[in-house]
Amino acid sequence: MKTQALIEYFNRIHPLDEKEIAFVEEVFKERRIKKRQFILQEGEICKHTTYVLEGCFRMYRVDNNGKEHNLQFAIENWWIGDIGSFHSNTPSKLNIEAVETSIILQVKKEDQLKLYTDYPKFDRIFRVLAENAMVGLQRRVLQNISSTAEERYLDFLERHPNLFNRISNVQIASYLGVTPEFLSTVRKKIAKS
Repeated sequence: MKTQALIEYFNRIHPLDEKEIAFVEEVFKERRIKKRQFILQEGEICKHTTYVLEGCFRMYRVDNNGKEHNLQFAIENWWIGDIGSFHSNTPSKLNIEAVETSIILQVKKEDQLKLYTDYPKFDRIFRVLAENAMVGLQRRVLQNISSTAEERYLDFLERHPNLFNRISNVQIASYLGVTPEFLSTVRKKIAKS
Protein backbone atom coordinates (compact mmCIF):
# COMPACT_ATOMS: atom_id res chain seq x y z
CA MET A 1 0.00 0.00 0.00
CA LYS A 2 1.28 3.46 -0.94
CA THR A 3 0.59 4.89 2.51
CA GLN A 4 3.23 2.59 4.04
CA ALA A 5 6.03 5.15 3.56
CA LEU A 6 3.89 7.83 5.22
CA ILE A 7 2.99 5.54 8.12
CA GLU A 8 6.69 4.77 8.63
CA TYR A 9 7.38 8.50 8.53
CA PHE A 10 4.77 9.17 11.23
CA ASN A 11 6.01 6.22 13.30
CA ARG A 12 9.48 7.80 13.48
CA ILE A 13 7.91 10.83 15.16
CA HIS A 14 5.25 9.07 17.27
CA PRO A 15 4.25 5.41 16.73
CA LEU A 16 0.69 4.90 15.48
CA ASP A 17 -1.80 2.30 16.63
CA GLU A 18 -4.02 0.27 14.29
CA LYS A 19 -6.97 2.71 14.37
CA GLU A 20 -4.69 5.63 13.55
CA ILE A 21 -3.08 3.69 10.69
CA ALA A 22 -6.52 2.78 9.32
CA PHE A 23 -7.57 6.43 9.38
CA VAL A 24 -4.37 7.52 7.60
CA GLU A 25 -5.07 4.91 4.92
CA GLU A 26 -8.62 6.24 4.60
CA VAL A 27 -7.97 9.98 4.39
CA PHE A 28 -4.66 10.28 2.51
CA LYS A 29 -5.38 9.99 -1.22
CA GLU A 30 -2.76 9.04 -3.77
CA ARG A 31 -2.31 11.16 -6.89
CA ARG A 32 0.01 10.70 -9.84
CA ILE A 33 1.30 14.00 -11.14
CA LYS A 34 2.95 14.60 -14.52
CA LYS A 35 6.07 16.70 -14.91
CA ARG A 36 5.14 20.41 -15.10
CA GLN A 37 1.65 19.73 -13.72
CA PHE A 38 0.47 22.03 -10.94
CA ILE A 39 -1.03 20.90 -7.65
CA LEU A 40 -1.62 24.55 -6.71
CA GLN A 41 -1.74 27.72 -8.80
CA GLU A 42 -1.80 31.34 -7.76
CA GLY A 43 -5.36 32.43 -7.02
CA GLU A 44 -6.53 28.98 -5.89
CA ILE A 45 -7.14 28.11 -2.26
CA CYS A 46 -4.77 25.43 -0.93
CA LYS A 47 -7.12 22.66 0.20
CA HIS A 48 -4.61 19.86 0.87
CA THR A 49 -1.47 19.07 2.77
CA THR A 50 0.82 17.14 0.43
CA TYR A 51 3.38 14.43 1.20
CA VAL A 52 5.76 13.45 -1.61
CA LEU A 53 6.14 9.71 -2.14
CA GLU A 54 8.11 9.92 -5.38
CA GLY A 55 9.29 12.83 -7.46
CA CYS A 56 10.16 16.47 -6.99
CA PHE A 57 8.16 19.70 -6.66
CA ARG A 58 8.91 23.38 -6.45
CA MET A 59 6.88 26.12 -4.81
CA TYR A 60 7.36 29.56 -6.31
CA ARG A 61 5.89 32.98 -6.87
CA VAL A 62 5.95 35.07 -10.02
CA ASP A 63 6.55 38.77 -9.37
CA ASN A 64 5.04 41.71 -11.28
CA ASN A 65 7.94 41.62 -13.73
CA GLY A 66 7.35 37.94 -14.56
CA LYS A 67 10.38 36.75 -12.60
CA GLU A 68 10.03 33.46 -10.69
CA HIS A 69 11.14 33.20 -7.06
CA ASN A 70 11.52 29.63 -5.75
CA LEU A 71 10.63 29.34 -2.08
CA GLN A 72 10.78 25.60 -1.53
CA PHE A 73 11.57 22.28 -3.14
CA ALA A 74 10.18 18.95 -2.00
CA ILE A 75 11.36 15.44 -2.80
CA GLU A 76 10.57 12.03 -1.33
CA ASN A 77 9.44 12.11 2.32
CA TRP A 78 9.05 15.89 2.31
CA TRP A 79 5.88 17.97 2.69
CA ILE A 80 4.75 20.86 0.52
CA GLY A 81 1.83 23.27 0.57
CA ASP A 82 0.88 26.90 1.05
CA ILE A 83 0.25 26.87 4.79
CA GLY A 84 -1.07 30.45 4.78
CA SER A 85 -3.72 29.74 2.17
CA PHE A 86 -4.50 26.35 3.72
CA HIS A 87 -5.19 27.71 7.20
CA SER A 88 -6.80 31.04 6.29
CA ASN A 89 -8.84 29.68 3.36
CA THR A 90 -7.62 32.56 1.18
CA PRO A 91 -6.31 32.54 -2.40
CA SER A 92 -2.69 31.53 -2.69
CA LYS A 93 0.00 33.79 -4.12
CA LEU A 94 2.11 30.70 -4.84
CA ASN A 95 2.39 27.94 -7.42
CA ILE A 96 3.37 24.35 -6.72
CA GLU A 97 4.61 22.52 -9.82
CA ALA A 98 6.01 19.05 -10.40
CA VAL A 99 9.64 19.19 -11.53
CA GLU A 100 9.45 15.44 -12.24
CA THR A 101 6.67 12.93 -12.74
CA SER A 102 5.60 12.31 -9.16
CA ILE A 103 3.37 10.38 -6.77
CA ILE A 104 1.91 12.20 -3.80
CA LEU A 105 -0.42 11.60 -0.89
CA GLN A 106 -2.81 14.41 -0.02
CA VAL A 107 -5.12 14.97 2.91
CA LYS A 108 -8.00 17.46 2.77
CA LYS A 109 -8.13 20.20 5.39
CA GLU A 110 -11.28 18.81 7.02
CA ASP A 111 -9.72 15.34 7.28
CA GLN A 112 -6.52 16.78 8.72
CA LEU A 113 -8.55 18.62 11.36
CA LYS A 114 -10.37 15.36 12.10
CA LEU A 115 -6.97 13.70 12.56
CA TYR A 116 -6.18 16.30 15.24
CA THR A 117 -9.44 15.96 17.12
CA ASP A 118 -10.16 12.22 16.80
CA TYR A 119 -6.52 11.10 17.11
CA PRO A 120 -4.65 13.63 19.29
CA LYS A 121 -1.29 12.01 18.49
CA PHE A 122 -1.49 13.70 15.08
CA ASP A 123 -1.75 17.10 16.74
CA ARG A 124 1.71 16.44 18.19
CA ILE A 125 3.07 14.96 14.93
CA PHE A 126 1.99 17.94 12.85
CA ARG A 127 3.24 20.33 15.55
CA VAL A 128 6.68 18.71 15.24
CA LEU A 129 6.48 19.14 11.44
CA ALA A 130 5.51 22.80 11.84
CA GLU A 131 8.32 23.41 14.33
CA ASN A 132 10.86 21.79 12.00
CA ALA A 133 9.58 23.95 9.13
CA MET A 134 9.90 27.07 11.31
CA VAL A 135 13.49 26.18 12.22
CA GLY A 136 14.28 25.75 8.52
CA LEU A 137 12.61 29.03 7.64
CA GLN A 138 14.50 30.95 10.34
CA ARG A 139 17.75 29.41 9.16
CA ARG A 140 17.03 30.39 5.57
CA VAL A 141 16.05 33.98 6.43
CA LEU A 142 19.16 34.40 8.57
CA GLN A 143 21.31 32.93 5.84
CA ASN A 144 19.78 35.25 3.21
CA ILE A 145 20.53 38.36 5.27
CA SER A 146 23.96 37.40 6.59
CA SER A 147 25.67 35.03 4.10
CA THR A 148 27.28 35.52 0.74
CA ALA A 149 25.82 33.88 -2.36
CA GLU A 150 28.78 31.48 -2.38
CA GLU A 151 28.10 30.47 1.24
CA ARG A 152 24.40 29.97 0.47
CA TYR A 153 25.27 27.82 -2.54
CA LEU A 154 27.73 25.66 -0.58
CA ASP A 155 25.17 25.23 2.20
CA PHE A 156 22.53 24.24 -0.37
CA LEU A 157 24.86 21.59 -1.80
CA GLU A 158 25.68 20.26 1.65
CA ARG A 159 22.10 20.20 2.94
CA HIS A 160 20.44 18.94 -0.25
CA PRO A 161 22.82 16.64 -2.13
CA ASN A 162 19.87 14.54 -3.39
CA LEU A 163 18.16 17.61 -4.81
CA PHE A 164 21.08 19.18 -6.63
CA ASN A 165 20.91 16.97 -9.76
CA ARG A 166 17.11 17.05 -9.95
CA ILE A 167 16.52 20.76 -10.46
CA SER A 168 17.96 23.22 -12.92
CA ASN A 169 20.65 25.77 -12.15
CA VAL A 170 18.09 28.47 -12.98
CA GLN A 171 15.84 27.14 -10.21
CA ILE A 172 18.75 26.89 -7.75
CA ALA A 173 19.74 30.48 -8.58
CA SER A 174 16.17 31.65 -8.01
CA TYR A 175 16.05 29.84 -4.64
CA LEU A 176 19.35 31.43 -3.60
CA GLY A 177 18.28 34.89 -4.77
CA VAL A 178 20.94 35.30 -7.45
CA THR A 179 20.95 35.38 -11.24
CA PRO A 180 21.85 32.20 -13.16
CA GLU A 181 24.91 34.03 -14.53
CA PHE A 182 26.11 34.88 -11.03
CA LEU A 183 25.55 31.28 -9.90
CA SER A 184 27.61 30.09 -12.87
CA THR A 185 30.45 32.41 -11.79
CA VAL A 186 30.24 31.12 -8.21
CA ARG A 187 30.29 27.49 -9.41
CA LYS A 188 33.37 28.13 -11.59
CA LYS A 189 35.15 29.84 -8.69
CA ILE A 190 34.40 26.88 -6.38
CA ALA A 191 35.50 24.37 -9.01
CA LYS A 192 38.88 26.12 -9.35
CA SER A 193 39.56 26.08 -5.60
